[in-house]
Amino acid sequence: MFAQNEFTDKLAEAAFSLTHQKVEYDATYFAISYPGGDVPADKGVCTDVVIRAYRKVGIDLQKEVHEDMKANFSKYPTKWGLKQPDKNIDHRRVPNLMTFFSRFGTTQKISTEPKDYLPGDIVCWNLGGAITHIGIVSKNKSKDGRRNLIIHNIGHGQVEEDILFEFKIIGHYSFRK
Repeated sequence: MFAQNEFTDKLAEAAFSLTHQKVEYDATYFAISYPGGDVPADKGVCTDVVIRAYRKVGIDLQKEVHEDMKANFSKYPTKWGLKQPDKNIDHRRVPNLMTFFSRFGTTQKISTEPKDYLPGDIVCWNLGGAITHIGIVSKNKSKDGRRNLIIHNIGHGQVEEDILFEFKIIGHYSFRK
């Protein structure tokens, strides 16, 4: 595959390419094919940005998360009342991705230092209450040049924005297979 820096650069570029596609925020449950299934291309949520970017670099998080959940269901959050994994939705839930990345990726430190968040890193936030969010650190910088932008979908499509420290960071990961 790729060397680490090459991989994270490719992941950041893959995520950025998604900002050119018009996507309506839509959290609807969809029955999708497996493996390699996706919600309709013009729909998605924050997790779909991460899933689609990883697919562009050859990693199918739908399959990876589902296979781990089948083998280790008790290690994943149970807040949705499921009794078994669901290949249609499990990979589209931020807490499940956080669990997966903490199990198979590198958990990075959470800090207030912009330099600690590198292109291709995955960042998770608590937006308030039980609402979580996820995005990918871009190679592009904020207008003041002090921090990298984030590629995400928080309700207005797949976009690149300066939001790294806008919400409470609850997870910071690097993952490659």
